[in-house]
Amino acid sequence: MSPRYRNGANQAGTVIAVVADVMALILGLWILMYLLDANPGNALVQFVHHTATWLAGWSRDLFTFDEAWARVVAGYGLAAVVYLFVGHAIANRIQRH
Repeated sequence: MSPRYRNGANQAGTVIAVVADVMALILGLWILMYLLDANPGNALVQFVHHTATWLAGWSRDLFTFDEAWARVVAGYGLAAVVYLFVGHAIANRIQRH
């Protein structure tokens, strides 16, 4: 393979990994804000909450624990782990080829 092609694959893989990391960071930040009882009237808290809710739309109500904090940690945490795992797997696969 030419070095130019290889460099492009490395850059694409890096971009995918960074996007996955940012998605997981937002989800983790929301979990932390929820557990620390952040002010829901704050614009940053609202932005993080809405973004995390959108990112975890498929896993948000997947678990039915009695405690609300456990549902948040499990639902949003699962989404964060899946995004990290899948994003980095795809990035590694792209960088190898």
